[in-house]
Amino acid sequence: MTSPEGRVLPVVTAPAAVLSAVGDEVDPTAPEIVQLAADLVATMKVSPGCVGLAAPQVGIGVQVFAVDVTGHPKAVTTHGTFVLCNAKIVEASRWKAGREGCMSVPDLTGDVKRAGRVVVEAVLPGSGDPITVTTDAFEARALQHEIDHCAGKLFLDRVAGAHAIYQRKVYL
Repeated sequence: MTSPEGRVLPVVTAPAAVLSAVGDEVDPTAPEIVQLAADLVATMKVSPGCVGLAAPQVGIGVQVFAVDVTGHPKAVTTHGTFVLCNAKIVEASRWKAGREGCMSVPDLTGDVKRAGRVVVEAVLPGSGDPITVTTDAFEARALQHEIDHCAGKLFLDRVAGAHAIYQRKVYL
C-alpha cells in the first residue's frame, strides 16, 4: 500500500473545544485515517522542535497521533517516525517529573510527572496491524503526551499546580 502525500494542516490552540474532548476510536484502514496519518507527519516535520502531534491538535477529534523524537537531546530510545491509532498504555513505571511544552499551548511549559518506561498497544494506520511499542525516557513522555491529547487532556491538566507552569522562553 502506498502512502498518500501529507498535507500541512493548521494547529489549533487552547481553548479550542476539540482539545478537551475525548477522541473517537478509528478504523485504521479507512482512507481518511491513512491520509490523516500522512498529514500529521507532514505537519510535525515542518514545525520546529515538534516531536509529536495528535489529531485533536489539527482539529480532528479522533485517536490518531504521530511521534518522532529522533535527534532530540533528551531521547534515549527512538523508534523513528511512526503513527499510532487507538493507542492505550498497558504498562507504566519509573515515574518522574519533566518539563513539557505543546504546540497547542504555545506560550507555556510545565512540569509533568510521567512514566519513564511505557508499553503501549495500538494499531498501525493503513494495515490495521496491532503493534506493541515498549520505550523509555523522552519517547515514553512523548507517547503519553500524545495519548493524553487523544483523551482530551493537555499537559496543563497534569501539572501539580500553578507553581509548575512557566512562561515559554523565546529565543531570537
